[in-house]
Amino acid sequence: MNSSRLHLLWIAGILLSLIVSVNEARSPQLHVPAGFSVQTYASGLKGVRLMALAPNGDLFVSETRAGRVLVLPDRNHDGRPDRVLTFAAGLNRPHGLAFHGGYLYVANTNAALRFAYQSGDLKARTRGVRLVSLPSGGEHFTRTLVFGSDDLMYVSTGSSCNVCEESNPQRASVWVYDANGQHGRRFASGLRNAVGLTWFQGQLYASANGRDYIGDNLPPEASYKLKSGGFYGWPYCYPQANGLQVFDARFGKQNPKICNAAQKPFATITAHSAPLGLRFYTGSNFPASYQGMLFVALHGSMNRSSKSGYKVIALNPKTGQSQDFLKGFLAGQTTLGRPVDVIVSADSALLVSDDFNGAIYRISHTKN
Repeated sequence: MNSSRLHLLWIAGILLSLIVSVNEARSPQLHVPAGFSVQTYASGLKGVRLMALAPNGDLFVSETRAGRVLVLPDRNHDGRPDRVLTFAAGLNRPHGLAFHGGYLYVANTNAALRFAYQSGDLKARTRGVRLVSLPSGGEHFTRTLVFGSDDLMYVSTGSSCNVCEESNPQRASVWVYDANGQHGRRFASGLRNAVGLTWFQGQLYASANGRDYIGDNLPPEASYKLKSGGFYGWPYCYPQANGLQVFDARFGKQNPKICNAAQKPFATITAHSAPLGLRFYTGSNFPASYQGMLFVALHGSMNRSSKSGYKVIALNPKTGQSQDFLKGFLAGQTTLGRPVDVIVSADSALLVSDDFNGAIYRISHTKN
């Protein structure tokens, strides 16, 4: 072998090692508390977002930008999906998913749909039926839906802007509908972008993303217990770290006294952390101290000089105190992953979706 060819092979080897090292550097180095373990549950997905469990325990996931809903069955119960299948495709930025009354409900960016579903279905039997039209476009395009024990459908739609007065009352609000999409009314308002919605013991909880461009530490991100007719501040007010709502003088298009009517959050965290999906732990695998804790996926900041979020926290809904649970999505200021949603699996593990890496992680408790 001549020297020039050896030299080329040497260069190729160097380049290959650099590519491998870059890929390894971009992989999240995940950490969980002592007694827990975390593994990759699924990979090679395209921007996975929100998740839902079918009545038989199959995991459904939205691929928002790909316009698909996937199903990841684990029929042999080995803690890993048997296959990754497309349940429905050709959707318009699907995001929120919910099962109710023999249907899979899907929140597209412009409408809430439902698909007939029988236990074990791996592919949609028919096209989705449009139930509710939703405003599309704007700064926040994802939509979330959940069902309460009252059999009603709750749908959140974010604002069209960073801070503005909306002309469409569906914006920056949570609306409630019958299961067939009829008799809609605004349930809660003043929520700039309530991506996370979940019910627990008869109470609807929401995560909310605060406004941008008033500093690294303002406003803190907030979590709310929603009530019918509640107003949560945006665009005129924002919460402080102590939960009190203060007037946004930079916007200043209302009487400051409007903030007196704004509901306080039950918890606040570091500004711009971008809390998205949230779920209460109700499984049997985690220790008793985690029962009833609210797990929240922090997608991570985009306009903060020192990044915040990029982790999953466990939040006590009674005290508002939180603790880090899943970390490793940041290396210094380098983004290695962005958690989106959390859900308790059929075998009581905690699953976490990551749209940055197209992956889902599985966290279980291992210590006896």
